[in-house]
Amino acid sequence: MSDTPRLVVGPFNRVEGDLEVHLDLAGGRVAAARVNSPLYRGFERMLEGRAPSDALTLTPRICGICSISQSAAAARALGAAMGLAPTDQGAWLAALIHAVENVSDHLVHFNLFFMPDFTRPCYAARPWYPRAVARFAAIEGQAGRAAIAARSGLMHILGLMAGKWPHTLALQPGGVTRTPGPRDILRIQTELRMFRKHLETQVFGGRLEDFVVLASVADLLRWDRGDAGLFVEIAADLDLDRLGRGAGRYLSFGAYPLAEGHGFAPGLWQAGAVTAPDMAAIAEDLSHAWMLGGTAHPFDGVTRPDETMREGAYSWCKAPRLGGQPVEVGALARQLIDGHPLAVDLAGGGVLARVAGRLLELARTQLLMETWAAALDPGAVFMVQGRMPETGAGAGLVEAARGSLGHWLRIEGGKIASYQIIAPTTWNFSPRDSAGVPGPLEAALVGAPVAPGEDSPVAVQHVVRSFDPCMVCTVH
Repeated sequence: MSDTPRLVVGPFNRVEGDLEVHLDLAGGRVAAARVNSPLYRGFERMLEGRAPSDALTLTPRICGICSISQSAAAARALGAAMGLAPTDQGAWLAALIHAVENVSDHLVHFNLFFMPDFTRPCYAARPWYPRAVARFAAIEGQAGRAAIAARSGLMHILGLMAGKWPHTLALQPGGVTRTPGPRDILRIQTELRMFRKHLETQVFGGRLEDFVVLASVADLLRWDRGDAGLFVEIAADLDLDRLGRGAGRYLSFGAYPLAEGHGFAPGLWQAGAVTAPDMAAIAEDLSHAWMLGGTAHPFDGVTRPDETMREGAYSWCKAPRLGGQPVEVGALARQLIDGHPLAVDLAGGGVLARVAGRLLELARTQLLMETWAAALDPGAVFMVQGRMPETGAGAGLVEAARGSLGHWLRIEGGKIASYQIIAPTTWNFSPRDSAGVPGPLEAALVGAPVAPGEDSPVAVQHVVRSFDPCMVCTVH
């Protein structure tokens, strides 16, 4: 029996789904962490034996927050199996629909999930505390109320072009089911102008173009406007860049695939260089998951829950690895791999880096959405039809707000023979692999301070929320 003090943190509030973190403590800090996803859901098993098109209906139900991301991945996987690509205008509108969901996620995470932690009484002596309470206190915070109103307006675009949110069926392998008319395009542009106004007056306190040209951490730390400026002040005071630092390996499948390229480029960042990731080198390790089977690529993987919950395993989450190594995914990874100078300067950073990466992406994606909306042509073709094969396979690789999302589909006899999903939080919150290497969150938690008497250490919560976990996607 180990004499190392241990602490179980969870369940977490302001986290999508169920999460427990088991901590080994030494010298008032985390010495080791094990992340437990305690709820198995089984969507991959539900899809087996069904018509391939059922994936478009079922996979968005995995999550009510990132359902369009699941729709986009399913549509891409089916399209790959069919040999079908969206039309150019269909891809633009699909990207716009997807981006609306992603920026909404970033806005909600910053205002309602992450920043309220700084209104805790333990920070009452800090000079910024009264402003944090006024802006981000639960229910009463001015920023939270304003963000909800702005998000509601932006999502009118989804009602208009996706029919509904969540769980739309508008995204299809050949494009998008709705053709926007001139009035629709005018409405989209109007909603985007209103959302920009919120971002510039509330979140950034200045022009988006001024924020996106920040080229270094030093530039960022001089930003003193809006809620972003308040976050930067808090981060500098609490040294949040050193808290929860990453291993420096980042993956992006590429956000918003278009005929002319991705909105944000795909790649693997490692040792200061971006390379094309080898998708054949992705494998899911089951050594510490309550799953039966061996390490396999998703095309060959299975999801068979181990009902005995064998000793040595501690999570329903599999451990995805790229070339045998864990990788971090998310907005920071996308902006870094896309080559933005600020993100490059933030590489390997901790809580500050991840949240700043989301703020940077929020501003840059708004600019992309405005460009796509201006380029929509109501006279163009937005979807083409295709034929589902009796036998085939395809992968749908997209970027959700939280990071890289992949769907791997095999069709045999006209039915789904296998459907495997690796969600962003699966990458980030994975357990150890067979070599004992921890997942990204488990590694990032090492060194986090734990004060005497803390049952739910605030530093641990900052690190966990900097990844913005979605546990229901993790265990499908």
